[in-house]
Amino acid sequence: MDPSFFLPAALVVGGIILLVLFFHYVPFFLWLSAKVSGVNISLVQLFLMRIRNVPPYIIVPGLIEAHKAGVTTVSRDGLEAHYLAKGNVLNVVHALVSASKANIELPFQAATAIDLAGRNVLEAVQMSVNPKVIDTPPVTAMAKDGIQLIAKARVTVRANIRQLVGGAGEETILARVGEGIVSSIGSAESHKTVLENPDSISKLVLRKGLDAGTAFEILSIDIADIDIGKNIGAVLQMDQANADKNIAQAKAEERRAMAVALEQEMKAKAQEARAKVIEAEAEVPKAMAEAFRSGNLGIMDYYRMKNIEADTSMRETIAKPLSPNAEQPLAK
Repeated sequence: MDPSFFLPAALVVGGIILLVLFFHYVPFFLWLSAKVSGVNISLVQLFLMRIRNVPPYIIVPGLIEAHKAGVTTVSRDGLEAHYLAKGNVLNVVHALVSASKANIELPFQAATAIDLAGRNVLEAVQMSVNPKVIDTPPVTAMAKDGIQLIAKARVTVRANIRQLVGGAGEETILARVGEGIVSSIGSAESHKTVLENPDSISKLVLRKGLDAGTAFEILSIDIADIDIGKNIGAVLQMDQANADKNIAQAKAEERRAMAVALEQEMKAKAQEARAKVIEAEAEVPKAMAEAFRSGNLGIMDYYRMKNIEADTSMRETIAKPLSPNAEQPLAK
C-alpha cells in the first residue's frame, strides 16, 4: 500500500488530538462566553488557571455575574486567591451582588474574610435585609415572693456585617437573653407584677445592650409565653422546717442518751454502795463474836441491841406510806 495514504490520516488524527488537548486545557467556549458578557480575559490567562489548579468554570462565572451586577471590586486575581485559600468563590460573589442591590456596604476584602472565617456571608447579607427570629428555650426564674415563672421569648436579630469576623454567635445571644430574663424576674417583688406587665422584661433586657461584641444586632425582644411553676418559697420553708425538726430530734435524742447514761452510772454507784453495805454487814457477826470472846459484850447487851433493832424496824414500817393496794385503816 502506498505510504502516502497514511500521511493525511496521521495528520487528521494528530489534528484531532491537538484539538482535544486544546479544548481540554483552554476552555474556549468559556472564554467566548466571557467575551460576549463583556469580561476582559484572555485564553492565556485561562490556560494559566489550569496550570495553577484553579478551575476556570468557577472563576469566570463569578466574574461574569459581578460584571453584570455592576460590582467593580471583584477581580480575577482576588477570586483566584480566595479559591486557593479554600474559600467559596461563588458564595462570595452572590453575597457581593446581593449587598450591592440592597445598598449594603460590603467590601470584597470583608466578604472574603467573613467567608474564610467559616460564616455564610450570603446568609449574613440576607439576614441584614430580612431579620431573623430566634426562639429562646424556656427560661426558669423566681420572683421575690418565691413563685417560679417559666418564660419563653422571641428575639429578632439582624446580622452585623462589621462584627461577623470575631463576633459571637446565636448561642451567646440566647445565653445573654436568658440571663436578662432571670435577672428581670428575680428583681420583681411579686410574680403577679410580671404576669401583668410582661413587656417590662423585654424593656429591661433591651436596655442592657446584650448584642455588644456579637455578630448580630438585636432589634426586639418579645415575651411569647409565661407560665407559673412551683412555689419555691414554700418548698424552701418546708425544707427548712424539716431540717429544724431533724436537728431538734437529734438534740433530744442526745439529751435522752445522756440521761440514760447518767442513770446507768447512778445505778452502778448504788450497786457499789449496796455491795459495800453488805460487805460491812458481813463483818458485824465477826465483830460480835470477837466481842463475846474478849468479854466486851454480854448476853444482856446483845438482847438489848436486838430489842433496839426490832423497835427501830417497827418505827420505820409505821412511818412508810401505805401503797394504793393496801387496806386503809378504818375511821373511828
